[in-house]
Amino acid sequence: MIRASTMTHGGLPPARALRAQFGRSKGLWMAIAVFLVLFAIVNGLSATRYSFTDLSYLSSGGMTLALAAVGATIVILTGGFDLSAGAVISLVNVIVATHLTGGTLSQVGMVVTGIAIGAVVGAFNGFFVAVLRLQSIVVTLSTMFIVTGITLLTMDKPGGVVPEGFTRFFTGNAIEGVLPAPILILAAVVVLWVAIKHTRFGTALYAVGGDQDAAAYAGINVSLTKFSAYVLAGIAYGVAGVLVTAQTSTGDPLVGDPLLLQMFTAVVLGGTALGGGRGGCVGSIFGAYSLMLIVNILLVLNVPAYYATVVEGGVLILAALSSAPAPAKGAARWLKQLFARRAVAPLGQRPVIRLIEPAVEAGKAESWLQRNRESLRYVIPAYVCLVLVIVASTFVGQSISLSYLNSLLLLGSFLIVIALGQGAVILTGGLDLSIPWTIGLCGILLGGLVRGSDAAAVWSVPLVLGVGALIGLVNGAAIVIFRLPPIVVTLAMNGILQGIALLYSNGTPDGFASPSLRWLMTGQLGAFSPIVYLVILFVIFATLLLSRTVFGRRVYAVGNSQRVAHLSGVNVGRVLISVYALSGICSAIVGVLLTGFGGQASLGMGDAFLLPSIAVVVIGGTLITGGRGLYIGMVGGALLLTALQTMLAGTTIPPSLRDVIYGAVVLAAVVALREKAAT
Repeated sequence: MIRASTMTHGGLPPARALRAQFGRSKGLWMAIAVFLVLFAIVNGLSATRYSFTDLSYLSSGGMTLALAAVGATIVILTGGFDLSAGAVISLVNVIVATHLTGGTLSQVGMVVTGIAIGAVVGAFNGFFVAVLRLQSIVVTLSTMFIVTGITLLTMDKPGGVVPEGFTRFFTGNAIEGVLPAPILILAAVVVLWVAIKHTRFGTALYAVGGDQDAAAYAGINVSLTKFSAYVLAGIAYGVAGVLVTAQTSTGDPLVGDPLLLQMFTAVVLGGTALGGGRGGCVGSIFGAYSLMLIVNILLVLNVPAYYATVVEGGVLILAALSSAPAPAKGAARWLKQLFARRAVAPLGQRPVIRLIEPAVEAGKAESWLQRNRESLRYVIPAYVCLVLVIVASTFVGQSISLSYLNSLLLLGSFLIVIALGQGAVILTGGLDLSIPWTIGLCGILLGGLVRGSDAAAVWSVPLVLGVGALIGLVNGAAIVIFRLPPIVVTLAMNGILQGIALLYSNGTPDGFASPSLRWLMTGQLGAFSPIVYLVILFVIFATLLLSRTVFGRRVYAVGNSQRVAHLSGVNVGRVLISVYALSGICSAIVGVLLTGFGGQASLGMGDAFLLPSIAVVVIGGTLITGGRGLYIGMVGGALLLTALQTMLAGTTIPPSLRDVIYGAVVLAAVVALREKAAT
């Protein structure tokens, strides 16, 4: 007989119960340990010991990121991702900063308004993700652009006046010389999270993230749980927007932009599993402050600020690797398969699948239209809308001529090229968020190397394209070998590339395009610019690549089912790495073309292509989850967005409204394709 005193209430011996509890909270304890080590390092490197003033400054500086990380954690626990956090924080910031007055009632009202704005955006995301069951990354990315456009319409440059009392209340001391107000606020958040975690909703949150189907079988309302998670996350972003207003004492429409990379880094540092079902908000708070301490260490060591995004991206990758499932074992397996000629199951275990539909019907060869009639259903709407937009352009004073067609193809060339790379990635079920700074870095490198010399361009252009391919290879290898989510790898890579571009250019890109490159983009050859003829050849090449080659068939096979593709003899790892390399090359080409078009490169020149690169693919009829789509449809999407942009440029509609339109168009396209797929 075992004595009851030696057993826990759960039926386990105390030692085993303690180990089990530690295993469940391992991420939190590791986050606390990392924070303490970093704090000790900062304290040791500083000229003086940490004082209360230093503690107050640290707690105030990190509270916005901590609250943003809390919101992101709640969504990630359900297995989703929220890319709209920074945009929501910026919107709340400008609304609060422009409407605050010195009265207490006004200040309380604006705090409630800021929280309500976050909740509304969260409900918007939750509706599309939980109710319509759309992919969270695409929904929240679209929301990010919609909210960003609304923010810029509200305030296009920093401004607003924040009363001193409002700032002091949130960033001052709750108890003078003893307790900073931010620590009290975060303590309240921790208490609230612990209370939520021990409710039925908290249990459902982890259950849905752990196994959505099992949670549904257990009677959990999965849709309601996900919807509530996005609303709760939106509330956290709203609070973060209020706090950043108090912290900065002003409104800034771009204040939330740097938080996206930092937020995911803090979540991963806090021990939350990116696949959902494991982790918590307390660890994310410690992760946020650990990231702040890393920045402080760089400052103490006099490391240039340009290294910040490089470090943040590197930390995100390292933290994600530490929580990845058996990374070493996975790496060995994938490396072995990567260089294998075939990765096939034994003959008796292979499923019978067809990578190419037979072109035979009743003994007769099918026509191209018959073979592709299903895909064309999703392609034709883009071209119908393109014709409608072109016709509508005549009503805003634009004449439809060869000059208009040349401008359409010239301006659309960037999206047409980038659609191949992003489209191939999406066809495999992935997403490339590193496109903006792959474009930017490659353009800056080209300008710095060429410096107006045609002779230098001969070797510089291939070198820059090689850099783009290398970036894509690194993305693909990290995703395949270490089994990291594409969004994490490519987001971290985007930050790393931004830092590299800043370091290379010292914050001010110099150099300019060669005469031949300028002529290619802005010259005249017959009725069109020279680039137009090359774009036509590119479209032919890309169409054949995805529809008539073994590589193209394997891309579709992987997008339909990686498991089935693997068992059918497709080297899945090699295909995935190849599509990310292709995306890197296409991004590099766009960087080259943009440099030639503008005459020189600029910081952030690729930022405008993130959502459009996804929009043209989705609008062109490609299924966002992969496996279905035609490149010719992506070309239609690129021309449609370009024509729409050209038409809007001829009106009095503010440029910031373009982001709202892009986001709305992507959401509408995803919803429409989902409904058609369901039927």
